[in-house]
This record gives sequence, C-alpha cells and structure tokens, in this order.
Amino acid sequence: MPFKNSISKYDWQYLLSATALISVFIFTDLIKVFDKEVLYFVPRLISDQPYRIFTSILIHADFNHLLSNLGGIIVTRYFLIRLGIKSRLFYLKFILISSFLIFFVIWIYEKILSYFFDIYPNYAALGFSGIIYAFLGFLLLTSFYGKNYFLGKKISLKSNYEVQKMSKSICLIGLIFSFLPGVSLLGHVSGFIAGCFLFLI
Repeated sequence: MPFKNSISKYDWQYLLSATALISVFIFTDLIKVFDKEVLYFVPRLISDQPYRIFTSILIHADFNHLLSNLGGIIVTRYFLIRLGIKSRLFYLKFILISSFLIFFVIWIYEKILSYFFDIYPNYAALGFSGIIYAFLGFLLLTSFYGKNYFLGKKISLKSNYEVQKMSKSICLIGLIFSFLPGVSLLGHVSGFIAGCFLFLI
C-alpha cells in the first residue's frame, strides 16, 4: 500500500512544536524581547532556576541551528507516520518527559565527573537537538520491535525496515556531526540514551 503523507488530525502537535521554536527565535534573536542568557541550560544554575531545563530546548544559537532542528521535527514526524502513529498528544508528551530525562542523564554524568575526577562542568547548552536525538533513539528501537503503548496509552507503532535503515543512517551521521566544534556531544548522546530508555518503559 502506498504511503500517504497528507495533513492529518494528529499534525497539530508537530506544528505547535515548530511554531514554538520559531516564535522563541523571533523574540530572542530578531526583536530581542528576551535575553537568551536567562534561558540557557547552565548546570550550576539549575538548582535555583529549574525552568532552564525546559526553556533551553526552545532557544537556538542562530538561524541555521533553528533550521536544522525544524528539519528534525519534519524527519521525526515522517518516521512516526511510517510507523503508524495514532495519537493526538504523543509528540508533546514525549518532548516534555524527555526534556527532564535528558537533564537527569546529564546530571548523572556530571556527578560521576565530580565524584571520581573532581571535575565540575561549567558550560551553557541550548537547542532542540537533544529532544530530536531522544526521538531518534526511541524510533530506532521502535523500527526494530514496534511499540504498542507509551506510558499506558496505546500508540500502535509497528516495526518498519525502511525506517530502521533510515534512522540508523541518520543516527550515525548525527553522531559524527556531534564531534564538530560548537556542537553538544553530551546533549545529543544524553538525548539518545533518554529516548532508548523511554522505549523500554
């Protein structure tokens, strides 16, 4: 049966996600209503300003950074449709849960560094790519085994060999890209780990 990629009743969640990223970029980079520095993910500030866990995924370094993550939304939507997604809220719930789970993975990594090596990371992170990598980890495993339920809600995702091949290629290219200067390897890897964990629960 041919694949149909027309607009569906489930697409509002992808459009909302993209609109949020574009709107925040306009307010922070174009008309500069908000200062991005108060929205970054900064480890030493999280305990006092936990809102940064979520706001950091909404801001981007520049227009190219934004475009690459909007492309990630398009790719993950395409994969989910190919896998047979039937859920009005799955995408948004996944974003919310994975944002906190990614923070938890990073927190564990930082605690290990500080405990064994007496290193205290001091950096700022931003962008939606950690969420995209969480989706890629989740979708890669789903393309192998399928996934009927997510947090008790039926999502009816089926295994798909074509998605499996494409997601493996994207994950490999993404991993190589993550080693480039200015790209957060930790954010991408922690996102991928979070996505794999969400597949298992």
